[in-house]
Amino acid sequence: MKVNDWLLTPEERGNPASSVDGRHDPGVAWSGGNAVRPIPHGAPYFAELLARVRDLRAGDLLLFTDWRGDPTERLDGPGTEVARVFGEAARRGVVVKGLLWRSHWDGLRFSEAENRHLGDEIEAAGGECLRDMRVPPGGSHHQKLVVLRHRDRPERDIAFVGGIDLCWSRRDDASHAGDPQAAPMAGVYGERPPWHDVQAAIQGPAVGDVEAVFRERWEDPSPLTRNPVHRLADLLRREDTRPDPLPPQFPDPPARGPHAVQLLRTYAHRLTRYPFAPRGERSVARGYLKALRRARALVYIEDQYLWSPQIAESFADTLRANPDLLMISVLPLHPDEGGALGGVPQVLGRNQALSVLQEAGGDRFAVYGLENGHGTPVYVHAKVCVIDDVWATIGSDNFNRRSWTYDSELTCAVLDETPDGRAPLDPGGHGDGARRFPRDLRLTLAREHLDRREDDDGDLLDPRSFFDAFAACAARLDRWHEEGRRGPRPPGRLRAYRSPRLSRWAALWADPLYRIVHDPDGRPRALRRAGSY
Repeated sequence: MKVNDWLLTPEERGNPASSVDGRHDPGVAWSGGNAVRPIPHGAPYFAELLARVRDLRAGDLLLFTDWRGDPTERLDGPGTEVARVFGEAARRGVVVKGLLWRSHWDGLRFSEAENRHLGDEIEAAGGECLRDMRVPPGGSHHQKLVVLRHRDRPERDIAFVGGIDLCWSRRDDASHAGDPQAAPMAGVYGERPPWHDVQAAIQGPAVGDVEAVFRERWEDPSPLTRNPVHRLADLLRREDTRPDPLPPQFPDPPARGPHAVQLLRTYAHRLTRYPFAPRGERSVARGYLKALRRARALVYIEDQYLWSPQIAESFADTLRANPDLLMISVLPLHPDEGGALGGVPQVLGRNQALSVLQEAGGDRFAVYGLENGHGTPVYVHAKVCVIDDVWATIGSDNFNRRSWTYDSELTCAVLDETPDGRAPLDPGGHGDGARRFPRDLRLTLAREHLDRREDDDGDLLDPRSFFDAFAACAARLDRWHEEGRRGPRPPGRLRAYRSPRLSRWAALWADPLYRIVHDPDGRPRALRRAGSY
């Protein structure tokens, strides 16, 4: 397997201003020698994060970015609130630095107040947590990372990257009973919305790459906000708006495993430019497009949105070009927001995207949602993609135009040197061979959705039998519901996704709202016209 066949080169990333690729040898845009471990669900991730933060000592580093941070979210029971745990670390002499999206007005159901309160509590303990609004209008900082560096114990260094925010509703587990600290969502999800998510734990030299991503944003000299109202409010509250210098970056931790890790990012092209991405960066989009060109057997996706017909077209081209390719998407059954203004534009964008994919793939493309054992829909917030059991991603980006061009995003693409000895040995037929990490990731998620034991996945190795197993599971559960839930509930959590119908009038008024507010385009005009990234 040639790494360059799957991962971007520095030139293909298209952002020579970034320091991340400059940390590697010429022509290399990734780090080798890593051990990457997927962590499905917020509860096990939070429990591990809690233990590792409590292990930090004076002089160690805790760096994090987040879309939303709730100071009262418990990592593992009473006394483990995020603000308290991070504050205790700062009081021990740990260097604690955080960047939170400043967010919009809370009346729009964003997280302005929560992010301010988390920052206030960390600052009171001696850390530093800034609210960052250096995004285009209507944009957000959507990266979710935590970096833990140890001054005298580099073998313990670790970075977490993925889709899980440090906030309410995320502390769920495989049972999908929901987080007791629940954020408001559409009523169909109940009082404790079940939540499916995935985070990646990275150990090895790539930890230094994740830290470099944080440092680029932290050391950006431009003001955290240019809004005069915000700046006046910050002045009156005496809010910290100037980042203190970070200590010098420690040497990269030693090699830990067989995984090559490439960090893929999105930064919008802004008039007030990012110094580390003056024309923006769209390596998330470019990374997917490069990998999709090699897809031959199976593309497996878990995603919160899959909205944009433009993004869907990239996957549709792959389906058209490869008549044996199968594609599965696991999505939320319902929008996260109720009401017309929130829900209808989401439905419109998804209907458009799925129509493109269904036309291209026919019965080779399948879409499912999830429910828990009580029949409550599970909100799929994961952002995962596995192609031909060779290339896999876990990150913050969704399959929509906003994530590929507008909001800040961070995703790790993983290639494993370790061949998987189970047949089929080379699903894609390129000679790359199936690899252990992506195959195990796909099977781990599938066993949960199918209610299978850990050793009950032999029929899921082959792409066609995997595809058929999902279809059969969803058909049984759908039929049980249609027949009035008589008899024992069939095993499995998969439900066939059925696109809601919208009236012509609803589509007409929702279309501009979808394109401008829900799924904006952050590319330079020349790239928009060319339809490229």
